[in-house]
This record gives sequence, structure tokens and C-alpha cells, in this order.
Amino acid sequence: MKKLLLPLLILVICFSCSDKETSHEYTTVTVKTVYQDSVSIRAIEFLDAQTLAFAGSRGVFGTIDVSSGKVRANVQTYDSIIPEFRAAAHSDIDFFMLSVASPALLYKTGDAGQMELVYKEEGEGVFYDAMKFWNSSEGIAIGDTVNGCFSIIITRDGGQTWNKLSCDKLPKLDGDTGAYAASNTNIEIKGDQTWVMTSNEILLYSPDKGNSWNAIRTPIQIKETYQGIYSIAFYDALNGYGVGGDFSKPDLNLSNKIKTVDGGQTWKVVADGIEPGYKSCVQYIPNSGGMDLIAIGFTGISYSKDGGMQWKHLSDEGFYTLRFLNDSVAFAAGRNRIAELRFK
Repeated sequence: MKKLLLPLLILVICFSCSDKETSHEYTTVTVKTVYQDSVSIRAIEFLDAQTLAFAGSRGVFGTIDVSSGKVRANVQTYDSIIPEFRAAAHSDIDFFMLSVASPALLYKTGDAGQMELVYKEEGEGVFYDAMKFWNSSEGIAIGDTVNGCFSIIITRDGGQTWNKLSCDKLPKLDGDTGAYAASNTNIEIKGDQTWVMTSNEILLYSPDKGNSWNAIRTPIQIKETYQGIYSIAFYDALNGYGVGGDFSKPDLNLSNKIKTVDGGQTWKVVADGIEPGYKSCVQYIPNSGGMDLIAIGFTGISYSKDGGMQWKHLSDEGFYTLRFLNDSVAFAAGRNRIAELRFK
């Protein structure tokens, strides 16, 4: 028995070591433009391992085959309106894109090979910021305050119909609370849990796919109009991170980075007064054990290998948003382009 125990123990240890995730300790990033046009793109989503979908200003939307680089692009109009899309999401079978301002126009891929309008909202203050799906049937989009409460619309039928939550279903927020439509990353989902970062100190949390909500106050200090957290990301159900700042004062690096280790119930300000300043999007690098993060903005690309406590500036290349294809390749979008980013 003892002769068998030692080899078995070694085998268990080896498997445990090989499965352990650690920082990739990247030091460089290379940037290759894969799509270029006179369009601002703040919403990109991987539909699968080969297809990146995007939606942007001037009604432009499309897909990129990441292997061949082939781009398919089109323009969506509504009567004489040319919408600006800053939010996009996908279910198992459909792609969705949502425009800012009134009228808010939410489209899904239709059966006839064209985008199908499934939700429209008009009125003063209408402005949608981000969207995401829990599963193939249920999805959520969030927007600024209208008629006294934060805007949240939800689908439970795969995106065919969307219903707006009434004010009595949501926590009461101060003033004209909204969210920043900077990178389509104000919403994060893990399982049934949902976190929504607003434009003030408040984060909204739902444990049950948007059926109930409560407000959590973060420790950030907002002193001027454009300050706040612009983007949040969670590595798992416990570990999350937020970045932001003030896009009108991009060097400001105070109270613009927050971290949670308890599922967003409590947060602390981290990396205060140091790199980076303003960033519009943060994402965890896959297979890093929650240690590696990338934060981007028009100010460039920054990398952390210690869970967001310290950061290193990797590139001056400016973007608004990014998504990871795997643990070393991401795609980023911004002003007039989409690019492939390779980290080494």
C-alpha cells in the first residue's frame, strides 16, 4: 500500500500544480489594426471563437472573422434617423445592439437576414448605456434616469420582447443618476448575480437575474461632473474591479480604481494616486487566477499582474473597449478602428 501511495500523491500534486492559475507576467503588447473606418466603436462582442461582432456610430455594425480578417459591415437606419450604437450583447443564437438617446432602438438578428427592431423608447432623458445576457433567454440593458428612476429593461424570452422595470422595483437614487456609455462594460454577470455601476458612487446589485435589487455605496469620491467608475469586471463571483476617472481630466488618478473580494458587497479604493489615470474599460485576462487585468482608454493600455494593486503602462495606443479571445489575444475598438492585441 505504501508503495502505491507515494506515486499517487505525486500524481495529485502534479495535477494540482498544472491547474493552478497565476499571473502571465506580460511585458509587451503588439497592436494590429484589422478594421478601419470613420466610425466610433464602443461595443464589441465575441459571438464564438471565430467571430467578433461590433456596433458603433453612424449606424455601422458588422462582424470580423478573426482567422481570415474578413470584415462584413452594414448600416442600420430607422426612418431618417441614423442611430449611434454603444451597447451590444449576444445570446446563444442572436446578436443585439442598442442605440443611445431618444428614440432608443434595440435590434436583434432577424430571420430574414436583416436586423429586427424589438424595442423602442422615446422621451426626455432616454439614454441607454450597456447590455448583457444571463443566458439564451434572459438579458438586461441599463440606462440613465427617466421619470425619477434608473432605466432597466429585461427580456425573458430570448430578446423578442423587453419590459422596463417600474420604479418601485428599484432602489431610489439621488438626482439624475445614469451610467457612462463608454465601453459597454457597466454591467457584469456571474451566474444569476448582476452588478451595475452607475455614474455616481452607487453600484446596483441583483442576486436573482434582475428580479430584486439593492444599492451598494462604493468608497469613491466624486467631486465633478465627469468623475466616476466607467467600467467593472469580475473574474469570478467574488473578485471584481472597477476603473474610471474623468475623461476631461485624463491624468486624474485619484479615487478611480476600486476592488472587491466579497462579490461586490464591499469595495476599497486601490492604486490611489498612481498609474493609471482615466480608463474607459477594464477586463480580467483569462487563466490568470484573477491576478492579471488590462485597462484601456484613449490614454493607452495599462497592465496589472497583481490584481490591480500596481499598474504598468504598456502602450500609448488608444481605444475605448476590449474583449479577450484567449489569455494572450484580445480585440480592442475605438476611434475609427478595431485592432488585435497580442500580449507577451
